[in-house]
Amino acid sequence: MSNIRAILAGKSGDVLSIVSTEVVFEAVRRMAEAGVGSILVIDDGELRGIFTERDYLRRIALERRRSTETLVADAMTTKLIVVGPDETVEQCMAVMTEQRIRHLPIMEGGKLIGLVSIGDLVRHVTRQQAEQIRYLTDFVSGSYPG
Repeated sequence: MSNIRAILAGKSGDVLSIVSTEVVFEAVRRMAEAGVGSILVIDDGELRGIFTERDYLRRIALERRRSTETLVADAMTTKLIVVGPDETVEQCMAVMTEQRIRHLPIMEGGKLIGLVSIGDLVRHVTRQQAEQIRYLTDFVSGSYPG
């Protein structure tokens, strides 16, 4: 079983972030440029929330608010679900499914060390399964080197 630390090792380490006093439009612009569905909200080095595409739909579009006038603080999700880097991929997938979220901030020692998406986890599981299939195929066909 793999843990989240293994996934973070394969990522750039850069976490997209914004301060809560920026306007929503700036958050959306940064997310679009990066091709991601969320941005962490960090004020004075502290993780304060997350702003996601879902937040935009629910708190801006449906409420007919202006993204150029609404602060990130007024549209972000503040009830964060975070995990540590030693959680397994399977545990994180279960949390994401149960909580109906697509992004998990990773904290260690009270500090943010990364962010994983459901896409990151699915890609990891898919690669592991492909390796297992290759191993089993080699074993069954007799080409396994052991």
